[in-house]
Amino acid sequence: MQTGDPQDRFLRLFTANDAAIRAFVRSLVPTRQDAEDVMQEIAVVLWRKFAELPDDDFRRWAFGVARYEVLAWRRDKARDRHVFGDDTLDLLADASEQAMPAHEARREALELCLSKLPAPQRELVRQAYAPDTRIDQLAATLGRSAMAVYKTLHRIRLALVDCTRLQLAKEGLR
Repeated sequence: MQTGDPQDRFLRLFTANDAAIRAFVRSLVPTRQDAEDVMQEIAVVLWRKFAELPDDDFRRWAFGVARYEVLAWRRDKARDRHVFGDDTLDLLADASEQAMPAHEARREALELCLSKLPAPQRELVRQAYAPDTRIDQLAATLGRSAMAVYKTLHRIRLALVDCTRLQLAKEGLR
C-alpha cells in the first residue's frame, strides 16, 4: 500500500525494517543501551534525509546511515577502551550486513513454526521468554514443577528447531 504522504511512507518503511536495522546496530556496539542510543540518532537522521532516499531500497540506505551513525558514536566514545577500531568496525559491519538476509530468513521461519504450535505451547513459550521471567515462578503460576516446565520447553524447542530447519530447507536455505 503506497501513499503520497511522505511521513506515512517513512513510518511504514522504518517500521518494516526496524528490527533488521536494530540487529545490525547491535552487532556493532557493545551494549543494548548503546544500540538504543544509536538507534535514536539513526531514526532522526533517516527522517531528516528521507527526501534524499536515492532509490526504493530503504534497508540498504538505512544500513549505510546506521554505519555512519555508529562511526560517529564511536568517535564520541573514542577514549573508551571497549570500543572497536574503525577497521574492526568496518569488518563487523560488512559481515553483519551480509548475514542479515539469512538471519531474517531464520527469524521468519521461526515465526512460522511458532504460529504452528498449539495455542497452549505458544503461550508457554511467550510466558517463558518474556523479560524478567523466572521459570520457578512461572511453574508455580501454572501449578507445575519447574522441572516439568523445563522439560516441556525443551521438547518445544526441539520441535521448533526441526520445523525451522525443514522450513529453511524448503526455501533452499540452511
